[in-house]
Amino acid sequence: MGADPTVNVADPGRAPRRIAFPRPNARHADPALRNRTIRFKLYSLLSLPIAALILLWVFITGHIVGDFFEQRRAATLYDQVAAPAQMLAERLGLERRQSALFLSGTGPEGGRLGPARHATDQAVVLFHQRATSLEGQSATGPEVVERVVELERQLESLTVIREDVDGRVMSRLRAIQEYTRIQDTLYRLYDGLVTVPELSLYRQAVGLQTITRARELLSQEDALLSGAIEQGSLPAEEQRAFAQTVAGRRLLLGRGVQALDAELRPPYDRLLDSTEYRRFTTMENQVVSRGDLPVDATAWQPLAQTLGARMDTLAADRARMLNDRASAGASVIITQIVVAGGVGLLAILAAVVLSTRLGRGLARELTDLRSAALDLADVRLPRVVAKLRDSEPVDVDTEAPPIVIDGTTVEAQDVAQALSTVRRTAVEAAVGQADLRKGVSQVFRNLARRNQSLLHRQLTQLDTMQRKTNAPDALADLFRLDHLTTRMRRQAEGLIILSGAPAGRAWRKPVPMHDVVRGAVAEVEDYKRVTVLPMSDTALVGTAVADVIHMLAELVENATVFSPPSTRVTIRGQLVGRGFAVEIEDRGLGMNDEDRAEVNRRLIDPPEFNLADSDRLGLFVVSRLASRHDVMVTLRRSPYGGTTAVVLLPHSLIIPPPQDPPAPDRPPTPADQPATTDPH
Repeated sequence: MGADPTVNVADPGRAPRRIAFPRPNARHADPALRNRTIRFKLYSLLSLPIAALILLWVFITGHIVGDFFEQRRAATLYDQVAAPAQMLAERLGLERRQSALFLSGTGPEGGRLGPARHATDQAVVLFHQRATSLEGQSATGPEVVERVVELERQLESLTVIREDVDGRVMSRLRAIQEYTRIQDTLYRLYDGLVTVPELSLYRQAVGLQTITRARELLSQEDALLSGAIEQGSLPAEEQRAFAQTVAGRRLLLGRGVQALDAELRPPYDRLLDSTEYRRFTTMENQVVSRGDLPVDATAWQPLAQTLGARMDTLAADRARMLNDRASAGASVIITQIVVAGGVGLLAILAAVVLSTRLGRGLARELTDLRSAALDLADVRLPRVVAKLRDSEPVDVDTEAPPIVIDGTTVEAQDVAQALSTVRRTAVEAAVGQADLRKGVSQVFRNLARRNQSLLHRQLTQLDTMQRKTNAPDALADLFRLDHLTTRMRRQAEGLIILSGAPAGRAWRKPVPMHDVVRGAVAEVEDYKRVTVLPMSDTALVGTAVADVIHMLAELVENATVFSPPSTRVTIRGQLVGRGFAVEIEDRGLGMNDEDRAEVNRRLIDPPEFNLADSDRLGLFVVSRLASRHDVMVTLRRSPYGGTTAVVLLPHSLIIPPPQDPPAPDRPPTPADQPATTDPH
């Protein structure tokens, strides 16, 4: 942060140099804000608005406004869903009791069953209208909607239940259980409607809901025992169901009363201490212990109806008290919203006025830095790489000029200078890497061309020596030298291919695929293990012969190296729908799925040659040659446990066999021999 805005850049092999960056024009900046740190500006910009917004909106949005709307939602749910659902529960309980009494008698008349069903149907219609209304749907969430749908699906079974009751094809206990199944679905919906946000109100609402469930169990007791009294007997199965219901009712009622506060609980305490409730529990105990009807059976129904009515009255009264509490809380919340909203609005206005000046300048500086970074990543570096790929000259000073920002923040100026240095270094590194790769490729190509020329001369000399001698041992030695030299020539051609140049050998006329495959096998060290199966008379265009021979030789060499010496490598070829397929199959240990998938990916999308990955030269060569001629090379699992390499030559490289019978074989003429390009 000194007075001299320069940066030292040291390059290997060069003297250090200094890159100067012009200072931004700060003549018009406010003296009070000149050369302030970014921390000071950020604190000045963000402290007041953040503090005001956190204190205001966390309090209002997260607590007050949320509680207000939640209470409004709770009130809407009570009016549109809970109240109709409660009425429906009462009507269903009455119909259940009348159905049990009807099944307990023997006469054809249903008594009060018809009016009870009519009342239930009216409650169902009212519930559907309220729950599916626009106001009701606006307050219900996904869980409540799902429970409403489930309840309406259960209500559809009322028709079947009523038909079975009218036909007396179901037992009294079964009818009560079917109605209870619908009631359980209804009360599960009712449980999901308790959405009071205040914790104390929520606890009281849950306690009242628990008492309501106990009231439902009392209704089940009444229906079950009233039917048994009407029939004059209580079967053992119904006695067990009655005992379970009694235990559940007492547990829920006690738990619900314990959850209520001092204002809501006293009426329920008086109910539990009343003479009627003690007589009721005595009758329950008689039924549970004796397994028979109570001693004074005629007193059961009036007593059960009286207790049920008192519980219904208490539940309605306590619910109104809770609603009054919620309404009072909503008024307080509205007052808090008005007060806190006004104060918060003033704080926000003050924070905006104080931070606008600082924020505008800082935003402009950061925007300039961001634009410079994006320009480096999205425009300049890709453009430099594209020029280097196309072998175009790159001027570092033109591609990486200094970054100038118009601002007064010291850190922003330092970042701009550092970003300028990074951009220049990145461009210089890209140019250096391109020059290095180009130099390495030229070295590869020059050395390989020299070796290729020498090897070609050596092959010519060996061919002359083979023609001059007739000694079998000498011919065998010369043949082995010839084969070794051929393999050395393939390695030299591999380096030429990696450098991006053509291999050098070329054929002017098409060559039969069988001869192409045999030529590839001849360049493999362990050629005696390779079996070439007969192929069709398909030929390969001359321009691709050298590259295809090299590619097949690399694959065959790989198959012989990675398979046991006692096994054979089989090569077969045939015309297929998409060209000519050559399959090279070995019987080695093969590759695992991950390695095979990685190799296939490299063969489909040839990567850039990496000098550090020299143990995979063959793979790089095959992928380069396949990409050059649009050949598809794929490795797959062999049924013998090894690997099968499939080389698919496109139709553009294939000359199909003639339709007429082929002419007799003739010895190759000099025009059919490969021509070698000598770089010297």
